[in-house]
Amino acid sequence: MTTRRTRPAPRPPEGTPPRAELARQARHVLADAVRIARWAAVERGAATAPRTGPAQERAAAALALTPGQIRAGWDRARLAGLVELHGDTARPGWRLHAWDRDDSAVLRGWVALFDAWSLVHPSPEGVAPSAVAEVVEALPQVLSLLQLSQGPVLVPALLDLLGQRVEELREERCEVPSAAPAPEAAATAEGDGLPALLDWALEGLAAVGALTLDPGTEGRQATLTPLGNWAVWVKLEQICVAAQSPAGNIEQSAEDMLRGCARLTPGPARAEYRAWLAARTLSSAVAELLAVARGEDALLRGLAFEALRVVGAPAEAEVRATVAEPSLRPYALLWIAEYEGADPDDAQEVLTREESTWLWVDTAAAVADHGETELLVRHLDSAVQGTVPALLDEIRAVGHPRTVQVLVALAAAHPDPALAKAVRRAAFQVHTGGA
Repeated sequence: MTTRRTRPAPRPPEGTPPRAELARQARHVLADAVRIARWAAVERGAATAPRTGPAQERAAAALALTPGQIRAGWDRARLAGLVELHGDTARPGWRLHAWDRDDSAVLRGWVALFDAWSLVHPSPEGVAPSAVAEVVEALPQVLSLLQLSQGPVLVPALLDLLGQRVEELREERCEVPSAAPAPEAAATAEGDGLPALLDWALEGLAAVGALTLDPGTEGRQATLTPLGNWAVWVKLEQICVAAQSPAGNIEQSAEDMLRGCARLTPGPARAEYRAWLAARTLSSAVAELLAVARGEDALLRGLAFEALRVVGAPAEAEVRATVAEPSLRPYALLWIAEYEGADPDDAQEVLTREESTWLWVDTAAAVADHGETELLVRHLDSAVQGTVPALLDEIRAVGHPRTVQVLVALAAAHPDPALAKAVRRAAFQVHTGGA
């Protein structure tokens, strides 16, 4: 750990432009998105999102862009964190406020777009979603080759690598089809499918400014832009740093990774989350984190949403979908509030009294399972209810599945005999179904 703390900051590859120049290039890539975001969320105040309908037509006329450009720019603005949606109402994101003065905010916004390139660029029609997912999962290998080559690479060479990586992924999953197709049919499907999907991926990355596609004298070739080269280097560096950690979180499942981060302070934990995410496709990582959040361990539930805060915009749709799940609803509402710009200290205001009480019990369960008794006693002071009797009444009403265990642990930990007795009585009443 001492070695890691004193490790000098890694230097980007030779020839990488300064951050100010990279930020200038990122601003250029997102210029239309910024114009649309400012039109929708700043110059006009709160307004209907201009992705479709009359708002799109007004935006196209005001900005001299086509409806297609408005739609694409709006999607980019959302994924880069330039705008926030509250229902159908658009408001400026914090990155939009800092866009002209904060190079770090600009680069983080562009990297969020780079990570979500497959959401911006519609996949080819008639292709199975599983095949699209395989290509997205295999693409980091292709980007690594482009980064290591430090120059143009012919598309056929990238296709060979992509095919090899897809086969490796299938072998890792031990996929054994029940009825194997004829060799000719399999070859035709693979030959027809992967080239189209590779073209789709390269065009999608070119659309967000990560690479360029040129005819070339020997055939079509791809080259990383300075921005793309820098972004791939950042991802590789995160993986290398994580691989050097004693826990080896980069190779762990989401559950084991979160357990390994449980004792870390917030800064190092976020660094581990970023490195773990960098080694995976965001869609699969988000799904894995939410699967852990649905488990019984309340500590891992909270940590999973901390990791999802690092994911940011690409996780928005999945997190919003969990609002309907009672066990995840308070966490999801807080995540959404902070994503939309609320101060973390004020985000609790979005929760109802019942949701706050549920979250209090869930957090108490995490403390009871993993913390010290003194922490559980101090947790009592964080309840929104003004008195212990009111807290106990509302705890019984919300029906958290861990209510009895939490009350028993709190009664055992609290030094006040009278209060401990009242809590034990409440635990017994909940256990027996009494009032």
